[in-house]
Order: sequence, then C-alpha cells, then structure tokens
Amino acid sequence: MTDHDDRETFSHDPIGHAEVRAGMTVGELAESYGEAGIGASDLHEAVDVYSEMLAEDVTTFFGLAGAMVPTGMRTIVSELIRDGHIDVLVTTGANLTHDTIEAIGGKHHHGEVTPADRTEREHDENLRDEGVDRIYNVYLPQEHFALFEGHLREEVFPVLESEGTVSIQRMTEEMGRANAEVNEREDVAEDAGVLAAAAEHDVPVYCPAFQDSVLGLQAWMYAQTSEFTVDALADMTQITDIAYEADSAGAMVVGGGVPKNYVLQTMLVSPDAYDYAVQLTMDPSSTGGLSGATLDEARSWGKLEKDARNVSVYADATITLPLVVAAARERTGL
Repeated sequence: MTDHDDRETFSHDPIGHAEVRAGMTVGELAESYGEAGIGASDLHEAVDVYSEMLAEDVTTFFGLAGAMVPTGMRTIVSELIRDGHIDVLVTTGANLTHDTIEAIGGKHHHGEVTPADRTEREHDENLRDEGVDRIYNVYLPQEHFALFEGHLREEVFPVLESEGTVSIQRMTEEMGRANAEVNEREDVAEDAGVLAAAAEHDVPVYCPAFQDSVLGLQAWMYAQTSEFTVDALADMTQITDIAYEADSAGAMVVGGGVPKNYVLQTMLVSPDAYDYAVQLTMDPSSTGGLSGATLDEARSWGKLEKDARNVSVYADATITLPLVVAAARERTGL
C-alpha cells in the first residue's frame, strides 16, 4: 500500500465552492473563484498578478489584439491609460481604426450572427448589399470608413507629411491629437477614446503591423501621391529602451498575434525580463502557435524572468478583461 505521508507532488488543498449572492462585488466574486478549479482559479490568479502589476514601480506593457474596441472594451483601456496603469500600448491597426471612428462620430451597432430566417451566407450577402460590415455580432455601416478616410486625409496625414519620414508611434500620437480635437470640436457624444487618452498622457502607442488594416490601406494610398512615408523600424529603439530602463516590468496581453509577440520580444534585447505577465486568450497552446502559447513557454525564451508571476486565462477576453481589471481595481483602490 502507498504511504500517503510520502506523497511528493500532492498537497492538501481541498477545492472549495464558489459563492454567488445578491449584492456581491466583482472583487468578491473573483475572490470566490479562488476556491474553485479550472478557469475560475486561473482568473482568480490573474487578478492577483495584475493587482501587483498596478504598483507604481512596475512598467506595464499592454498588448491589445482582436476586435476589442468595436466590441465595447474601448473605455476600459482608455481609463486605464488615464489612471496611469498603462505605460506602453501595443495594438492592431484595426483597433486604432475603430477607436478613431468612434472618436469622430461613428458608432458600432448590435447585430446578429445568423438570423432565424436565413443562412449565415445569405445573411452576409444581404449585409453586403446594404453596405454593412459584420464583426461576429457587431455591425458597422461602411460610410463610417469614408468618414475615417476623410479624417486621416484632412486632420492627420498632412501634418505628418510636413515632418518627412515618421515612425508608426508618431503617427498614432498625431491620430490621438486629431481625434481629441475633432471629438471636442464636433461635440461628439462618445468619448475621444484610446488614442486621445494616450496622446494626452504621453503614453506611446505602437502598432507594429498597422499595414494589416484599413488604417494601413489609407496610409499606403495617401503615400502614392504625397511625400508622406512611415519607417516601420523606427519604433524599435524607443520601445526597447523603455524595456531596458524598467526597474520592474509587467505584460498584460489581451489576445495573441503581433501585439502579443511585440510586447514579449522587447525583453530579448534587455538584460532583464518581465516580472509579471497575464495572458487572456482563446487560442489553445497545443497547436504550437504563438497566440495560444503559454507564458511559461515564453520563459524558455528569456521573455519572462525565471521567478516571474504569470498566468494564462483561456476564455473570451470580452468577458475576462472587464472582470480582471474591475477586481484588481477594487482590491488596490487604483
């Protein structure tokens, strides 16, 4: 028989049961998750790690992929910037496009994936005829892209053209300034958004694959008939300098793809690595792809310190990001 006193890998830590009651706060719910297992315990740990990342001496790199802005996560990110909880933002050209559209008066709308009276293909063909783009269950009228194009050509690109070759970060900074200006001038009901908050608070916004978006297409078209041009390598020195000079660093990675890798690779040319990291993703690690790769795997590359606190939560980030941020804010009062 096995001597239970000799177990090496087992420790006595019984699973409890999460409690849900009327009037409980988000922080209390997240704390209750710590009694449970699987994803609930991962989310509880993510709140622990992210709460430590909010400390003043931690330089926080925030990676934002996916359709987070058009699906309603925009204000969460802009408020984190305004409250000093994001020191570096790395995101996609798509998120910046949709952020700008809302800043200057456009709106995204609730929609359907597949109505009961037609197939998904028939539904999307009908939307095509009506001039409406679909992002899962979010609709965006195509005229908002014409509004976006006019905004770039009238408010953003001419200023940058006069400066010669610019970095992507300089372009996003100018977009933030222009978004805030138009938002106030036109008395837009929607908040000026992520780029405007970043420009106001001197938070650099990097978009390493901005060509892969409507923003990139518009920049390319404008460059065909002007002196405007972007140096895609110019940001590398700035972001790696921030990583190099950080006393302590944390990575909050929402989604995968280029923003995730760009955030993590900044530590490859630094003597140190991330001390904290949280990943919110739906991609499984078993495919070997970067988007689902665990943060433990990133440790093998030297992107995380050996003793770094890290956790990956595998669930829809439109659910997990608000929960983690709200619970951490409640716990820290920040």
